Amino acid sequence: MPNVFTSFAASLRGGTPAYAAFVGLAEPLVTESLMRDGFDTAVIDMQHGLHTTQSAILAIGAAAVAGKAVFVRPPVGAFPEASRMLDAGAVGIIAPMINSLADAQTLAGYCKYPPLGERSWGPYRATGLTGLDGEAYLKSANDITLAIAMIETRQALDLLDDILAVPGIDGVFVGPSDLSIALTHGATVDQFHPEVDKALTHVAQRCKAHGKIASCFSMTGTRAAEMIARGFHMSSIATDQVLLKNAAKAELAVARGAGKAAGARTY
Repeated sequence: MPNVFTSFAASLRGGTPAYAAFVGLAEPLVTESLMRDGFDTAVIDMQHGLHTTQSAILAIGAAAVAGKAVFVRPPVGAFPEASRMLDAGAVGIIAPMINSLADAQTLAGYCKYPPLGERSWGPYRATGLTGLDGEAYLKSANDITLAIAMIETRQALDLLDDILAVPGIDGVFVGPSDLSIALTHGATVDQFHPEVDKALTHVAQRCKAHGKIASCFSMTGTRAAEMIARGFHMSSIATDQVLLKNAAKAELAVARGAGKAAGARTY
């Protein structure tokens, strides 16, 4: 019977938009809570977040408890970790700094079984989460798990069509902060820079032409909705730490404002 672990990739490819939590805090309850609060999926961040191999595996399980399948972003160049996270039940890998055709081919090689890649056998947890036996998992894994290459540099943007054409690469994920640094030659980090905005439109168009998944990081819900309307299949919304900070600041501002108002009253 299909479940979120076997149907999520097809849903994304079919055009159902997904909003992802970006989770850097290495506490599984954070992932579970965000999944229960309505996010469609999460990106468990081992690159810039605090996640280790162990905590990422726990986060995958915590999301599963909430009925959600999640991605993992491994550190730069940690391709063997990609296979390990898929074995642990991740629905996909979002690999940072894919800057060459060789990088994209290596990513596909670690994420896909033959004939698309060379992923080693050992889906010890993925079979349980998908509900598939070994033979059925082998036959369907290349379709139900996703290898997503991050586009964060000028080189990657220039090679976008080549990267998208690699067998086994299911789509791309734009990292707008790094891309802004690259496109401005280190002058600024600005996710809303005009050159980044132009690049985002280009990525959405080329993914559509190749029939591949377009996804990106967005700092706000407004920006995420805009990216979906522009043709992206998936967008994250801020990070867990940013959401926590924003909520804390907003509620404290209300409390302190109300406190001042109450203190000014006379009885």
